[in-house]
Amino acid sequence: MTVRHLQAEAEEAMEREDQISQRLLLWFQGYEAPPALLEFVRQRPLGGVTLFRKLNLATPPQVRALTGALQAAARAAGQLPLLICADQEGGQLQVLPGATAFPGNMALGATGDAELARRVGAALGQELAALGVNVNFAPVVDVQSNPANPVIGVRSFGADPALVGRLASAMVEGLQASGVAATAKHFPGHGDTDADTHHTLGVLPHDVTRLQQLELAPFAATIAAGARLVMAAHLAVPALTGRVDVPTTLAPGVLEDLLRGTLGFRGVVVSDALNMAGFGTEAEWNDRLVQAAAAGVDLLLLAEPNDPAQAYATLLAAAQAGHLAPANLEAAAGRVTALKRWLATQVQPDLAVVGCAAHQALAAEVAARAITLVRDRVGRLPLRLPAEARLVVVTPELADLTPADTSSYEHCALGAAIRRYHARTDELVIAADPAAAEVAALSAELADYDLVIIGTINATTRPGQAALVEALVQQGVPVIAAALRLPYDTMVYPAAPTCLCTYSIALPALTALADTLFGRADAPGRLPVPVSA
Repeated sequence: MTVRHLQAEAEEAMEREDQISQRLLLWFQGYEAPPALLEFVRQRPLGGVTLFRKLNLATPPQVRALTGALQAAARAAGQLPLLICADQEGGQLQVLPGATAFPGNMALGATGDAELARRVGAALGQELAALGVNVNFAPVVDVQSNPANPVIGVRSFGADPALVGRLASAMVEGLQASGVAATAKHFPGHGDTDADTHHTLGVLPHDVTRLQQLELAPFAATIAAGARLVMAAHLAVPALTGRVDVPTTLAPGVLEDLLRGTLGFRGVVVSDALNMAGFGTEAEWNDRLVQAAAAGVDLLLLAEPNDPAQAYATLLAAAQAGHLAPANLEAAAGRVTALKRWLATQVQPDLAVVGCAAHQALAAEVAARAITLVRDRVGRLPLRLPAEARLVVVTPELADLTPADTSSYEHCALGAAIRRYHARTDELVIAADPAAAEVAALSAELADYDLVIIGTINATTRPGQAALVEALVQQGVPVIAAALRLPYDTMVYPAAPTCLCTYSIALPALTALADTLFGRADAPGRLPVPVSA
């Protein structure tokens, strides 16, 4: 073999290694970039990283310093910008500290206003860009058509595919106008499942006609709007694969034939996190990693405790053995590189835009326009209480209901919002799902109040909350119930005569609720999912 042939083989091997490293989104622990990660970036063009709230994010200056150090390492190596990704959806999943607390997608769905969604997308994008995050794993494009869905809920714009497509497309346009790549997720549609793919493989059981009409329609709209990424979900779609045990992330018939072929998507396909049980077991992980790359996933989203070094070595060995075709490697790396080239043209805003007054006002506008009055059978609103009236605000303790939730970082300030209007307001935080004995004790404790305002959070799966509402009504205690997340709550305490929806526990939503209760504002929102009043 000649020296020229040896050089050609070495160059081909180097190119192959670079193409593989471009497909990895790594995770790490710490508020500063680990030296080993920086060294990897200096040696090879890494696809990028995903930042997680519990692992990496403390304050806006810290986040900007972290992302700046990562990009400086890439620049020093003569590389295009890294993809720095995060889940900043708004609503129940907000990972960036100090960012504006937008009420979320279902609140936008209650307004029905695409221009408002575009403005929120632009504001989200400006804040992400200022912090150095250039890929947002948003918007959620799933149609919330199953009330028992444990993981989507208020992350969706609603139950109407046309509404979801219209608002999601507007948010895509807003995000990308601010220089941040948008990600339509979770393809081919996670809204009508009863499983959380963090814990198990979900199955979408519908036929092709139904999929086209409902699940796929919003994705077609966001692709037409120019979404630069689509996230593939760990969902089995037997109508497309003939299997109930193969997730979309491993299905070329779904990713290549449907997404790229039928829907015409030309951007980057990113997997949902590869630490999720829906992707497979630990014993299957290496093989499935290769299968996902071969099936058409361009970016492989690693998350704790996935081993980045193992992932790289597994993919490299597969390529060397011929299990990943050169055309596959070249096409995926080309799409990732094209995305990076677009990002390289964007300008980073000043850090002062994060949580700025204009964005806070926009969040308040969304919240006020989303408040929805489901029923007021006794004409209790607006409230006109004498100063001596005793009022109590009852809310459940906050917790993350799924791994795609940051509620545990929040404080439910409904009591403070109400107290602005009525000084004699007490607050009581109860268990998320109080047992029968606790419900009985609480009913007795609250019986002497002139008004009880109860905020519920997913009472459909926490029956103790609904039992308390019903018990108080039966005792003749005046009650106002507010569904602080899913509007389905209002159906499980049918005796409550006055019910409203906020779709969010963020401060702007709670402030808007108080304004509505005391007649300072109307309740202009419309239910974005079907609820019987």
